[in-house]
This record gives sequence, C-alpha cells and structure tokens, in this order.
Amino acid sequence: MAVLHNKISQKELKQRLYEETEPRTTLSFYQYAKIDDPKAFRDELYKNLDALKVFGRIYVAEEGINAQLSVPQNNFESFKKYLHSISFLNNVRLNIAVDDDPESDRNKRGKGFWVLKIKVRDKIVADGITDADFNMEKKGKYVDAKQFNELTNDPDTIVVDMRNHYEYEVGHFENAIEIPSDTFREQLPMAVNMLKENKDKNIIMYCTGGIRCEKASAYMLHNGFKNVFHLEGGIINYANTVKEEELPNKFKGKNFVFDDRLGEKIGSEVISHCHQCGKASDTHTNCKNDGCHLLFIQCEDCAKKYDGCCSDECQSIYNMPEGEQKELRKGKMNGMMVFNKSRHRLRPKLKG
Repeated sequence: MAVLHNKISQKELKQRLYEETEPRTTLSFYQYAKIDDPKAFRDELYKNLDALKVFGRIYVAEEGINAQLSVPQNNFESFKKYLHSISFLNNVRLNIAVDDDPESDRNKRGKGFWVLKIKVRDKIVADGITDADFNMEKKGKYVDAKQFNELTNDPDTIVVDMRNHYEYEVGHFENAIEIPSDTFREQLPMAVNMLKENKDKNIIMYCTGGIRCEKASAYMLHNGFKNVFHLEGGIINYANTVKEEELPNKFKGKNFVFDDRLGEKIGSEVISHCHQCGKASDTHTNCKNDGCHLLFIQCEDCAKKYDGCCSDECQSIYNMPEGEQKELRKGKMNGMMVFNKSRHRLRPKLKG
C-alpha cells in the first residue's frame, strides 16, 4: 500500500528542495463542486500528485477543492493532464504566481513549498455559514481585469476586500473597503452589515485567488444584495492579465501569499510600514524565536537590529542555547500569531 503522508522531517525536506536543480512553478487553483467521498478523493489525489513530485497544501471537502502548489516544470504538462482528467477540474483555471523569481536567490524559484499535504475538511474555506438554504450555485457575476477596471471607473461602484487585515495592509485595490477582521467567518456578516444601505449599488468583491470572494458574492446575494460581482481568479489572475494585455494596474503594493514567499509584488508602491520602527516596508516575516513565530512586517535595518525577532525579549530567547530555548517552550501550545494594530497589536490566529 502506498504511503499517503510524509515521514521525513520538515528541515530535511526543505534542504532537499533547495538542493534541487530543476525549476518549479508556483500556482493555485480552486473549484466549488460536489465531492461525495472527500477522503477517497484525497487518497487518490495524493498518490497521483506525489508521483509527479508536486508539493504544496490542498484542502478537500464535500463542497470542493482549494490548492496552493509547487510543480516541477518538467512535470507541468503531466500535472495539467491529470487535473483535467478529473471531471469537475477539466479546464480549471490555474493561477500562476506573479512574482516567483526571488532576486536574492534564483535557486528558490518556485520553491515556496517543500512537502505535499492534503487535508479533508468540513469546508474548503471556513465560513461559519449554518443556513441550510445557502447555495453556492447562486453566486455573483464574474468580472475579468478589463471589466473590473471599467466598473471601478464609476465612483458609485463599491470595491470590497475579502482578505485578512495583514493581507490588506501591504496591498489592495484603489479605494477598496477593508472588512476589519482576520477571519473570513467574521467578515461575511460584517460585510452585510457594513453595506446594508447599498443593496442596489454595484459591489465588486475580491481576494487573492478568487475562492473567498466567490463565496462572499453568494453570501451577499443570499442576504438580499442585487448587483454583486467577484473578480475572476482574484488578484493573481488580475495581475497576470493586466501585464499580458497592457491594462492599467489598479492594485497598489504587494499581494500577500500563503507560502514561503509571504508576498509578491503587484504594484511598485510600498504602502505599509515596519511594525518596529515605522519605516516604509512591506516584508512580512515570522519571528525567529521558535516559541513565538509572530507574523509581522520588518524592515532590513530592524531585521539586523533584532536578529529577525519581533522584540527584545524574543531576541534574548533566540540567542540562548537551543537546550534552554526548548525548556522555555515545554508545555506551550503555539497558534499562529499575527501583528494587528487594530486589535491591541497582537492577535492569535489558530492554525487549521
């Protein structure tokens, strides 16, 4: 029987990845579709993608699939052929990463993932929706990059960002409204409440790759809104399209991504600031203290000053012998911590 999970340490897997000489491509895709047996589908998917040396993170649920992947370029066509052999993924849109070629280290191109993880979940994006009458088939209208630009030329069009606070902070569309929360399940009712006086206006929702704004558009229609649109393929597809078709780029700053890159440049502007000194910066990092790993923005000067840590306290721990650090971490459960000025500076965001 094939092994359907990895038995090698994360550190060794990452080292093996960086030793690879074959280039890789970072991409994402999703599809809302009925999957009758998510576990069986997950097992079959793992065996086929593992054979193609695909790395990344995939969530499978009865409502569909959500994937962020790193694919060896030599296996790219085989990968596409396999995906398209699955009925509901035939001709699925693949969002190719916009900025996948780090200037600092060309060997890291496409290497934001170093292991394949496929998890079965209740939903492919946690939404908190319990209403049995909610139907994903009744969703908003797609708009492509050109239509998005045209609609947003009208000052009465409302543009809504359906991403987390820390994503919005480093980059967003011109005049986009932030729904000030770090969980999608909180944002959905907040968006309905914030926009309740605008039920007849054109409302365009967007997110990173399209999965959250597609569901959000359906939720808005479910709650009585009339003219709801969502950006096809999200920011990633928009950025690739405006470049290919030489359209005006209305996205300012950087697009946060959930792989080892933590961001890709879309606009040339730096619209955010270092969380330690306030200098213009859009580089997200995780605190080097293994007992913290806070996600925050840090400029180059502060990275040197604090050894990549978020505070003097964490820097002090980081510079202790490894044995002492492990003693301090004993018995502590660490969820993902996110820097958020609007919520008393730090907000825990549990993994999963």
